[in-house]
Amino acid sequence: MERTYIIPLRREYQKTATYKRSKKATKAVKEFMVRHMKAADFNSVKLLNELNQEIWKHGIRNPPNKVKVVAKKDDKGVVTVQLFGKPFPEAPKAPEKKGIAAKVAEKMGKKDEHDHKHEEKPAATPEKKAEPKKEAPAPAAPKPAPAKAPAAPAKHNQEQKR
Repeated sequence: MERTYIIPLRREYQKTATYKRSKKATKAVKEFMVRHMKAADFNSVKLLNELNQEIWKHGIRNPPNKVKVVAKKDDKGVVTVQLFGKPFPEAPKAPEKKGIAAKVAEKMGKKDEHDHKHEEKPAATPEKKAEPKKEAPAPAAPKPAPAKAPAAPAKHNQEQKR
């Protein structure tokens, strides 16, 4: 199930101190989703990164007044909330589970292939004529460093005051 909502945040975050407003806004989004998407509990609502970035964009004291979101509820009852206009990330595919017989057969098959690779010899490649190596020119001799002028003697503070 997928739905689009515009969630009002101002009434919720005005109930808290200014230094807690963005935290309260994220909680308000989750509470709204629990109520409207009929989620099991507060922990079954997941806010995606783009939505969180949008709420926190202007810092902890200045969240947006309202946010437009798209919410998806999966078969397990988990509600995923994304900022409107942003795509949902694809779920990673779980690897197929294999029985012990399939694993043994796979290993045996790999061993046989591996042994055959060593038995085969690669086809002979035509030999290329080696080009004579060119000698690199010798580096130029380093230039001598310029002579430094002797430093002036340091004057003490007392001598300068007199």
